[in-house]
Amino acid sequence: MPPALPAIPSAEPAADPAAGCTQPDSAVLRTAWEASSLRWLYLDLNSYFASVEQQDNPALRGRPVIVVPVRAETTSAIAASYEAKAFGIKTGTPVWEARQKCPGIRVVDARHDRYVEMHEKILDEVDRHIPVAHTWSIDEVSCELMGPERLKENAVALAHRIKAGFRERLGECIRCSIGLAPNQFLAKLAADMQKPDGLTMIESHELPGRLLPLPLRDLPGIGPNMERRLNAAGIHSMADLWALDPRRAREIWGSREGPAFCQRIRGIGDYTQSSARRSITHEHVLPPQFRDAGAALLVARRLATKAGSRLRRMGLLATGFSLKARFETGGRWSADFRLTETQDNFVLLDAVTRLWDAMLRETGQTGKGARPARFLKVGIGLHGLAPESQATLDLFGGGSGLAQSPARAAARTKLSAAMDALNGKFGKDTVHIGALPGHRADFMGAKIAFNRIPDRAEFKE
Repeated sequence: MPPALPAIPSAEPAADPAAGCTQPDSAVLRTAWEASSLRWLYLDLNSYFASVEQQDNPALRGRPVIVVPVRAETTSAIAASYEAKAFGIKTGTPVWEARQKCPGIRVVDARHDRYVEMHEKILDEVDRHIPVAHTWSIDEVSCELMGPERLKENAVALAHRIKAGFRERLGECIRCSIGLAPNQFLAKLAADMQKPDGLTMIESHELPGRLLPLPLRDLPGIGPNMERRLNAAGIHSMADLWALDPRRAREIWGSREGPAFCQRIRGIGDYTQSSARRSITHEHVLPPQFRDAGAALLVARRLATKAGSRLRRMGLLATGFSLKARFETGGRWSADFRLTETQDNFVLLDAVTRLWDAMLRETGQTGKGARPARFLKVGIGLHGLAPESQATLDLFGGGSGLAQSPARAAARTKLSAAMDALNGKFGKDTVHIGALPGHRADFMGAKIAFNRIPDRAEFKE
């Protein structure tokens, strides 16, 4: 086992011949850690979804595995084990292609509730060693190094203790890569440098040397579009980016993000994370046997009532509703609908009906010569969120299309809340409005996105 952090020496005076006085050993130690450039530890779980499946099912360990949102050859992997990655399979690889590359690959249904449960255990384990400062996604967190933790040897020992804690308390398959650096941006970059189970450190005095061999795309925040924009501006290498003038950077990015980005690669400044919720979105990939318009509409209605339940649980109101659809042919459709401030299931379902009818008309699925479409995915969104305390009653229903007195609106909201209580006590969909989708969709809408981790309560809505 790696050594524990050394205790801060007692303040017994030690002779300081140069100064002709005494200085506590703790002051010497404090000077050392204050001089250290290490400020952050960034932890990135390796192939998280697939690793959880391998940990829970020993028969999957050491084997190529992909996790999928729905059982269909045309769907794509949302996670791949490192054994699968060795065959060139990655997130986004279609199932049929994965089978071609690796005939023996195991295809596993996603269990988002289990990944959230394990995520909470991971946070608890990290907190045993150092407080979690920011949770960036289901598989990435950062921790601020304080005091003696900032000393190089102590930061490395801390990282090893976290890794050992994962092995002992979570299982041998739950591995992580850890980066240590002056800011979270560089710590995340360091964590990406060695996978799986890596530990990489970047110190200020190593800059820009440690960065120069890297391609631009290795930097967090530079994707294919940003890379093309940089190339068009004559920035083709990390050395070009390091030499970029702040004013020129602002022109290339088109915002203050340009100069800020150039500072972050130098270990100056950092990410910011807003806790304000701006929207609630849910979407669902349809199984092949349930891709007709009727089945897709039932899914859209179920997503809307689920979102309404989340609004009420979080004490929020929505002023906008959106509906989107993706078809097997590759076509897409989306539209927005204005709402009076609401968390009422009936208002949300009315919005679904209105937008759905508009979508069928605009895509030629109704009337003479109708061409029924096959749906691949449907999704809904609630926007313009505000706390209940900021509600403004509307006598005429506003954009919702449902004329209602304040008393009637309050009664419907009360009914929706009563349904939430019954479903919470006896199981989701114990009571519901209208028909339910024909296929089993236990986690409908409660999906993990890069910047959103569902509450465990969502899996019961």
